[in-house]
Parts: sequence; C-alpha cells; structure tokens
Amino acid sequence: MSSSLETNENYVTATVQFSIPTGETPVAQVKEPGQGSDTRTGVYKDQEVIIYNGRVIAKDLSLEKQGFILRNYDTSVDDFFDTKQIKEIYYPEMEEIVKRETGCSEVLVFDHTIRIDDNSMAQTHKVRNPVKNMHNDFTRKSAPQRIRDLLPVDEAKERLKKRFGSMNVWRPLIGPVETAPLAICGWDTLLEKDLLVAERRYQDRVGGVLHLTYNPEQRWYYFPKMETNEVVLLKCFDSLDDGTAKWTCHGSFQPPDIPINARPRQSIEIRTLYFYDD
Repeated sequence: MSSSLETNENYVTATVQFSIPTGETPVAQVKEPGQGSDTRTGVYKDQEVIIYNGRVIAKDLSLEKQGFILRNYDTSVDDFFDTKQIKEIYYPEMEEIVKRETGCSEVLVFDHTIRIDDNSMAQTHKVRNPVKNMHNDFTRKSAPQRIRDLLPVDEAKERLKKRFGSMNVWRPLIGPVETAPLAICGWDTLLEKDLLVAERRYQDRVGGVLHLTYNPEQRWYYFPKMETNEVVLLKCFDSLDDGTAKWTCHGSFQPPDIPINARPRQSIEIRTLYFYDD
C-alpha cells in the first residue's frame, strides 16, 4: 500500500480505475455469475484521487442535482442468496423506495446482482466480484433500448414519450462495509466529454454502458462503514435534458484503513426503470 495514501474523518486518498480513450470501443464479454471476471478490451489506468466522506453532506444530496442519495430502509429479506425471496420480497420493497424518492408513477425492477469482494466466496455462491472501473450503467441509446427490450411494443412507445429513467439501489449484505466500498461521482462534476461509450455483450443481447476518463475537476464521495439498513440510490439515466441530473459514475475502491480482520464486502444492487405519467 502506497505511503502517500491517507485517511481522516472527512476524506481518504485512494486509487480508482479509469478508462483511457483509444478511439476503439471497449467491450466486456459478460460471464455468468461465479465464473470469474468478465473478459474485456480497452485500456485502463489506476489514478489516485481524494474521495470525500459523503455522510458529511448526505442531507444536502438530491437525485435532481447530484443524482445520488443515502437513505435508511430496512428489508424483510433474511436470505439474499434465496432468489425467491429477492424477487417476491425485495423487488417490491425496492419499487416502493424508488417511487417514494423520485415521485414517479411506476417502477420496474428488471435485474439484480450480488457481489462479494472475495474470489473463492463469489465462486461458491455463483455471484460477481465488485467492479473496479468507474462507469455508469446506461448510455443515451441503451436506456431507451432497454425499455424496448423489456416492454411490449405499444407500451414502450408510450413510455418513451414521457419522462423515464433508471435507478440503481445498492445495499450491503453485511456491515459495516470495510472493503471495496463504492466511490461515486455525481452529475454536478461529470462532463459528458469525459465519458466513453462501451459495450457489454451478453449471450442474448448487447448492452451499452459509459466508462469514465479522469478529470481532476471530478469530485468523488463514499459513505464509510455502511450498514445493512442503509441504501444508496444511484441515478443511471434520466430522459430530461434541462439540467436535471442525468446520471452518475461509480465503481469500487480499497480504502487505506482496512482492518486486518475485515470481512469482504457483500452487497446487492437492484436495477430499475422508473416512469412518470406526465
């Protein structure tokens, strides 16, 4: 660990991973959960940045300005490795959270991913590892395409005429989080020129995501020692182009103050589409 890394109650200095523009589209060949890391192309660089304690400003964060917030929400799920519980209990819980926080009229949970910051445990549970590269889950083209993929043709056409978006809801499965917390860069310090369109190739489709290149003007945050009753809402897309936060960027990092006996991060992220009637 670099001797230049430091920590205090207001920030840490740590290394995060950015993409380097080459003129070619980075591609990730997505593997099934538990089958190891995705195979990917592209050029990446580790960069030391200051990551501020988001708890200090949590009460001032909004989905409309920064695009991410921290909230307290309990869950009735007692086994997150039980897919039935996740779909029957957790999905409806998350739909209600996104409705409450956005004021939208309808929410569709279309995906979830469990991640463990330990290769052996991830393979045993057939789940994924944390993503190191700073990214956003959608592009301007892939967000509306996901609606066309998931909804009947006529319904998709109607939904795309009105405001819609995508929200990621992230929760720790054990607490406090001591390894691989999320680093988040909000909309208010993201420049679109610093984003690279990348592809994620699945067995049945090709998805589009955004990779982030480094800009010293970016301001990074994390929420130290998150507990299981806390969630982070991350806006991944908003169809508005009026200055409202459109998206954020995020990825994992290793803080400099990890305890020797730290438990590997375990987390679940829920991906949603949300819709407005007007």
